[in-house]
Amino acid sequence: MASAIKTRKTATRLLTAVAVLSGLVLSAAQANAATPAPRTEASAVTATLPTVNMEATVLAAQIDPRRADNTLTPGAKDSVLAVERALQARGLLDAKWVDGYFGTTTITAYAAYQRSLGYTGLAANGLPGTTSLTTLGQGRYTVTQQIGPGAHVQRDGYTIDTRTQKMLTEAERLLGFSLTLDQGSYNPGGDPTSAGTHDGGGVVDVNVDGMTSATRTAVAKALRQVGFAAWVRSPSQGDWPWHIHAAAINDTDLSTQAQNQTGDYYLGLNGLANHAADDGPRIPIQTWEEYQRTH
Repeated sequence: MASAIKTRKTATRLLTAVAVLSGLVLSAAQANAATPAPRTEASAVTATLPTVNMEATVLAAQIDPRRADNTLTPGAKDSVLAVERALQARGLLDAKWVDGYFGTTTITAYAAYQRSLGYTGLAANGLPGTTSLTTLGQGRYTVTQQIGPGAHVQRDGYTIDTRTQKMLTEAERLLGFSLTLDQGSYNPGGDPTSAGTHDGGGVVDVNVDGMTSATRTAVAKALRQVGFAAWVRSPSQGDWPWHIHAAAINDTDLSTQAQNQTGDYYLGLNGLANHAADDGPRIPIQTWEEYQRTH
């Protein structure tokens, strides 16, 4: 009998010990669940960095230099300010120009930064590219809404970039017929009448042979819908035949002259040296990326 009582007491002690240990384990688990893991210094810094919207920043770099005043490009101010502060920190931009306005002074400063990275030609045109914009922002901001021209491709015997090709293909889908190019991109000095607009990427001339006036206007409208600054050009405007000139807004390979044209387009101008009023079909202006998000 004494042995049985001793056995029962031992078993009771063991059960009590197990219960206590279980409670301790449970309490520790609950405490760990209730207490969030400590954030590392790197994650805290990343979380507090401002963001730079690349789409908005590149757009501002095309429009702002063409303005007669200091009106800011809608939706771009904070992003441009972050870029300008980074340029100022590198001694490339005076504090008085850190204002959210991506004007000619900021373009010049950004081009100088691109050259400091070893870039030349189109890669140092003052338009932010993904690599330079990201490198400039290290430790200062993160880049969102990234854009780029893509690889070079051939179309109708001319060189264009992948982004432009996709835009043309979508315009053809809207029109229901194919388009033929009279001139492509990346053609430095190839056509003196183009004033350098085709020296970079994103710019094409569309053949309009056999098209009626109404069809030419329809083509220009479709090109505008997908994100081109597009105009029907006539022989009365310059030393060229009838054609449609189109520059892809926000193509980061745009030549300086083409950048100026896309800026003029947003300001209601015709993209020519005479700065006359836009004579094309007026529709809400949007970039290729904005078009894609709504279709």
